[in-house]
Amino acid sequence: MKKNPLRKFVDSIAGHPDWLRRMYLTRMFRMKVKFAGTAGLDILDTDGQSVTFAITNRRKVQNHIGGVHAAAMSLLAESATGFIVGINLPGDKLPLMKRMNINYVKRAEGDLTAKAWLTDEQVQQMENQDKGEITVAVTVTDEAGNQPVECEMLWAWIPKKK
Repeated sequence: MKKNPLRKFVDSIAGHPDWLRRMYLTRMFRMKVKFAGTAGLDILDTDGQSVTFAITNRRKVQNHIGGVHAAAMSLLAESATGFIVGINLPGDKLPLMKRMNINYVKRAEGDLTAKAWLTDEQVQQMENQDKGEITVAVTVTDEAGNQPVECEMLWAWIPKKK
């Protein structure tokens, strides 16, 4: 398996203090995904097979009733799933969002977090197949512990063009 630069970076900072690792991961991700920087997404933690992202309910990302905007919620879930797919794909493969289904089921209260994860089988599938697709599990919760959205993220991958 050809490790990708993103995974090498994640692995290289694994031993750093939590606050420094979070800062490095967040800055790196915001540099790669400009919209994540605009929205102020933060990476709180990753163990290489799961990741937790957060968004603060601040004016820049609010809807007309003072909650996190629906588009910002979907960005949060898409970013978390994309990150975990991105660090687990070999470097010669390109991740692509194929489909996302988001059901808004409850009004969100305050800041939001999204936790996305892969199974061992999904990681093996990405390592061993040139092309494929997987549904990445993600849970979005608000400050009250509620799940305001139900998300299904389908990611695909193809070989990178040489």
